[in-house]
Amino acid sequence: MNSPPDHGIPLPPLSDEAAVEILDFLGVMFQIFETRYANQIYRYYQTSNIVRPHPSTTTDDEPF
Repeated sequence: MNSPPDHGIPLPPLSDEAAVEILDFLGVMFQIFETRYANQIYRYYQTSNIVRPHPSTTTDDEPF
């Protein structure tokens, strides 16, 4: 099995449990960050003419 690319960031090997714990932590941190800065993020995308579809508006995937 091939390892995923590290994008130039050296990461240590982790146990399965540690990887999941860190993933959960980063997910919570992302939600906190996005909630705190939602207005600024929205304003940036509105004024920069960057097309970023909202996840709920994409209909390419069929429901599971």
